[in-house]
Amino acid sequence: MLRTLFALCLVSACPLFSGAAGRQNVLFIITDDLNCNLGAYDHPIVQTPQLDKLADEGVTFMNAYANFPQCGQSRASFMTGLYPIQTGVTHHQQRFREYLPDVVTIPQHFMAHGYTAARVGKLYHYDNPSDIGTDGHDDLASWDTRINPRGIDKDIEPDIITLQEGKYGGTMSWLAGPGEDEDHTDGRVATESIKLLQQYAKSKQPFFLGVGLYKPHTPYVAPAKYWDFYDRDSIVVPEVPAGYLDTLPPHARNSLTRVKNQIDLPHEVAQEAIQAYYATITFMDAQVGRVLDALKETGLAENTIVVFTSDHGYHMGEHGYYQKRTLFEHSARVPLIIRAPGVTPAGKRSTSIVEMIDFYQTLSDLAGVPEPPEFVLGRSMRPVLKNPEKPFRPDALMRHEFGYSLRTARYRYMLWDDGESELYDHQSDPAEMKNLANVSSFAEVSSKLRSRIEARIIAAEIPAKNQRFIPPLPGDKGRPLDKS
Repeated sequence: MLRTLFALCLVSACPLFSGAAGRQNVLFIITDDLNCNLGAYDHPIVQTPQLDKLADEGVTFMNAYANFPQCGQSRASFMTGLYPIQTGVTHHQQRFREYLPDVVTIPQHFMAHGYTAARVGKLYHYDNPSDIGTDGHDDLASWDTRINPRGIDKDIEPDIITLQEGKYGGTMSWLAGPGEDEDHTDGRVATESIKLLQQYAKSKQPFFLGVGLYKPHTPYVAPAKYWDFYDRDSIVVPEVPAGYLDTLPPHARNSLTRVKNQIDLPHEVAQEAIQAYYATITFMDAQVGRVLDALKETGLAENTIVVFTSDHGYHMGEHGYYQKRTLFEHSARVPLIIRAPGVTPAGKRSTSIVEMIDFYQTLSDLAGVPEPPEFVLGRSMRPVLKNPEKPFRPDALMRHEFGYSLRTARYRYMLWDDGESELYDHQSDPAEMKNLANVSSFAEVSSKLRSRIEARIIAAEIPAKNQRFIPPLPGDKGRPLDKS
C-alpha cells in the first residue's frame, strides 16, 4: 500500500507534497576535474571573478573532500548519499542501478516532494569527451528533464594537441579553440540552464536544477581569448625531488605512474598544459557567471540555494602527476561554495572538514523537504553554514581502488590493502611529500589514526542491500522492503 501511494504521488504531483511554501529551490553546479586552483582559494594566478563573487555572497569550504577521487565513483556516492563500496561503484564504468536498482537519488527525493528536477550536461558519469551530446551513464530515473548540449569542441577534436594520438580524454590534450563561449559545449550548458531558469520563474514550480560543466576535464579546449589571461613562460611547474617515488608504498607509487606518457614531462610541455588547464578554468568560470546572473535577473536568487563544487580534485604537476585518482590532497580535495538564503553569512570561510556524502542531507534540510530516506548517510551541514567557525567533522574518509585515506585537521593517513601506510603532517608538510608512517616519533599518531580509519572503513562498508529503499519511479518493480 505504501509503495502504491508513493508511486501515485510521483505521477500526479500528489497534493501532499505539492505545496512550495517555505521551500527553497536548488541550483547545483558541478564541474569536472577541477582542483582548488581558484581565486576564491587564494591561487596567485588563476582568474575566477565569477566564483570569487559567489564566495563573497556565501560560505567557502577550505577542507571539503570527495569520497572517491574519480568521476563515476564520486558522483554515484554523493548523489545516493552512500559511500563508494555501498553503491557498488568502485571502478569507473560501473553503474549504481546494477547494484541498487531501487535507491532514491537526491533529485528523485526532491521530485517525490513536488519539485521538478532537470539536468543540463554532466551530473553522473560521462566518458568525457566521447559521450558529450549523449546521456552518457546518466541515471534516467533522477530527472524529468535531461538536456545534452554539444558544442564545436567536439567537432574540432582532430585539431587538438594530445600526448596520445587519437585520444583526448584521460591524457593531456589541449587547444586554444575557435569561436565564442556559446559555441562551445559548456557555453551551451549555460545557455540551456538559463532557459530553464526563465521557465521556472514563470511557472513558479520549485526546482532542482543540476548544471554539469565538462571543463576543465581534458581536452583543455576553450575559446582562444582565455589563453591570453596567462603567460605560459611565467607558469611555475612543481618540482619533485629525484628518487621521490621510491619513498612511497607500491600502491601509492602506482597511482602516480599509471599514465606513462605523463611521467617526466618536458618543462615547456608541462607549462603549456598548465596554461591550458588554467584557461579552461577561467572559461568555465565565465559560464558559471552567466547562470548566476540569470538566477538574479529572473528574481529566483533569493529563494534558491546555490552549490558550486567539483567531482574531485586534480594534480597539476604535484607529485610529478597530471591526473586525478590518487589519495593525495590535490586529488581528493574539492572546491565547495554554498549560498543559502537566510542561512549563510556573506563572504565567510570555513576550515571545518566536510565530505561530499553530506550533500544529500544538507540540501534536503536547507530546502525544507522531508528528511531523506533512512538509508542516506552523511549529515546536514546547516550548523556550519550558519556558523562557519563551528567544527563539523573530525575527519574525512576517501576510497581508492586499493586503499583508503583519512584526513584530519592536521594529518593525512593512508592505509593500503596490502597493509602499507602513509602519514603526512600538514602542519609542516602541506605538500604531502614526506611520509612519516615509519618515523618513530610519529608512532603514536600513526597508531591512533590507523584505529580511527579502520573503524570508519567498517562503517562505510556496511552493505547497502541491508538498507530500506523506496522504488524510484512508478511501474518499477523495485526491491521488496527490508522489514527486518
